[in-house]
Amino acid sequence: MASKQTSGAAALRYASAFVEIANDSKKIDAVETDLNDLDAMMTSSDDFYTMLNSPLISREQKQQAIEVIAKKAKFQDITINFLSLLAQNNRLAILPAIMKAVRADISNMRGEVVAHVASAFKLTKEQENTLNASLAKAVGKNVAIKMEVQEDLIGGMVVTVGSQIIDDSVKRKLERLKIAMKSNANSNVELKVAN
Repeated sequence: MASKQTSGAAALRYASAFVEIANDSKKIDAVETDLNDLDAMMTSSDDFYTMLNSPLISREQKQQAIEVIAKKAKFQDITINFLSLLAQNNRLAILPAIMKAVRADISNMRGEVVAHVASAFKLTKEQENTLNASLAKAVGKNVAIKMEVQEDLIGGMVVTVGSQIIDDSVKRKLERLKIAMKSNANSNVELKVAN
């Protein structure tokens, strides 16, 4: 448990330093784009994820690999140097936590509220913009949407803003219908028994 807390604290410290440097260099938007691209790489490549976490790969090999990947992706120098530092300090395993903390810091800096949206399918840019405008109007602040596709929702979406959850998925509607049908079936049985 202590090591998890230590890793969490380290992730926050690294994220805070990275955001401060990016802000001072006026490159917040650019490094945010880098992180989005990096996140896509991590999600789509098991090899990349293994490289980050494997104790069998040396720090030097990880540093060399992450620098090559970052340069090939044409990341900002700030991002490349940051990833290289993480590799040197053997902190690439906590990169997902650092990226999450960086995004939260950037959103706070912009005065945004983060909305996590799970949808049964990928939204078009137009649908995402409409959703963003609706959420911003509802919460009274700028909203940063973090999208995730969850095909098991069947249709609709689940939106989480802070501690509020709006579940308008087909899956949830079917669950509610099933519960309602069971309760009606039970009350019908009770009526028959009473007669």
